[in-house]
Amino acid sequence: MSASRAGLADLILTGGQIYTVDEERRWASAVAIKAGRITAVGSDSEVRQRAGDETEIVDLDGRMAMPGVIDIHNHHMMGGRADLYELKFPAAAALEQIVDAVRGAVEDTKAGEWIIGSQWGSNRGSTLNTGEALAALDSVSPKNPVMLRDDTCHNRWVNSRALAAADLTRETPDPENGSFGRDPHSGELTGMLIERAAAPVERAALESGIFSEEGYRAAAARAVAILNSLGVTGFVDAAAMLPTLEALKGLDDRGELTAWAVAAMPAVEPSFLFGIAGDELMAKRETYRSAHFKPDFVKVFLDGVPPAKTAAFVEPYQADPILGCCFRGETQMSVPELIRWIGKCEKQGLAVKIHCAGDAAVRQALDAIEVVRTFNGSTHLIHHIAHASYIQPDDIPRFAELGVAGDLSPIIWYPTPILEGAKAALGIERALQFWPNRDLHEAGALLAAGSDWPVVPNPDPWDGIEGMITRQNPAGDYPGESLWPEQALDLPTVLEIYTRNAAKAAGLGNITGSIEVGKSADILVLDRNLFQIPAHEIAETQVLTTYFEGRAVYERG
Repeated sequence: MSASRAGLADLILTGGQIYTVDEERRWASAVAIKAGRITAVGSDSEVRQRAGDETEIVDLDGRMAMPGVIDIHNHHMMGGRADLYELKFPAAAALEQIVDAVRGAVEDTKAGEWIIGSQWGSNRGSTLNTGEALAALDSVSPKNPVMLRDDTCHNRWVNSRALAAADLTRETPDPENGSFGRDPHSGELTGMLIERAAAPVERAALESGIFSEEGYRAAAARAVAILNSLGVTGFVDAAAMLPTLEALKGLDDRGELTAWAVAAMPAVEPSFLFGIAGDELMAKRETYRSAHFKPDFVKVFLDGVPPAKTAAFVEPYQADPILGCCFRGETQMSVPELIRWIGKCEKQGLAVKIHCAGDAAVRQALDAIEVVRTFNGSTHLIHHIAHASYIQPDDIPRFAELGVAGDLSPIIWYPTPILEGAKAALGIERALQFWPNRDLHEAGALLAAGSDWPVVPNPDPWDGIEGMITRQNPAGDYPGESLWPEQALDLPTVLEIYTRNAAKAAGLGNITGSIEVGKSADILVLDRNLFQIPAHEIAETQVLTTYFEGRAVYERG
């Protein structure tokens, strides 16, 4: 047995097919748990020696169990708010369907109150960016400001009431790192807000009082409950402002935080979140640290997204009448600025999560980390390149060489409207060179997986696991299409990416991520054995029970 005698167990799971993600022992049939930690892993007869009169014994009846999933990149507060308070429609919705959804929301909303919703598809931008489309939206929402986010969460489409609430007119100049959609004939705003152009409307909505302190607490709690139901027992909130820190600390203080939570605090105030950021926010982090909440990362948004042509690329985008023939996008920080941020964070024991959607942004991040490594030497801190979606081949080996984690977004990379938007921006051939996962893995990079929820409306890891293996859309959308199938990975590799690797990348590797003696008893019981079903059925997996520190925090009815 893989443990010495350590007292009688509080809980024993027995009779299962337990995939441990432990290199020393991949499979077991039983696990003993005491005070929230795993005390024994082995056969039924071995582990039952830990049973006493008060030990709870759960017969798994042959079901598969595995470590809890770690979501390396989400925006849990935004996801909880979206679930509780916001309008939802599918990314495939056409203009008429979006307008109909808003019409229905207006019927249930008082005049003057904001309607916030998501998500329109990246491939719909040109359709929505017209005066005619704005008129259609205005016609069903004459008394309510409306703000609708796209499927990247970087861009917005709003009605005229929302533009007025933010004091935006045709005379308003484009902000740095952003632009307003304008009718090519009249010059009037169309309600399309690209990147930082969304900030005034997001701020106006927030200042209207749509989210109270109680609302933030409810959103955080709802988000954790959703994650638990999907098998997530740890996550990194990739842009955590002060209300998020406060809500997570409050949940933990009340004994209600049922997942390991890690925060990445923005270096610069994002266009969609408001409040203190950077040094001022970092200085407060220890106030909010708790048993299960660790504010140990800083977030840098280095570029935008390919469909909106705001990501930074080595080669130019497809030519268009506005940006011309040679536009490559741009980064939001210079290399020296990024070097200073990384160096500053390392001195404070903080890792950096850097949003890089384009290959030029990835290269700049790697260059900056390499410079810091030259001066500071090696470190236990693991910096993340978030999304790592388009990468120049020469830069792939540098992830392992520099000890940088690839923060992947599996639920985004298979065929979706985001990919269709990238095709329009980059051309089909370049757009399909999307997410070189196998190349990164074979080069020795530490890979971890995240949902980027609510960029994806459902943070279901089983969708992502299937997509990484099949490179196809698990919902059956885009039938027959596979995205760069040569980059597919096998099931054991993908499960490590979602568990042990993600825990290590989040700074939780000594605490969770595998079923080993001494680690937190964060364990899932599934309705099927993933190793005994076709890959295209993995997304249908249901979590029957989620254990966090040996306590059942979710049980399927």
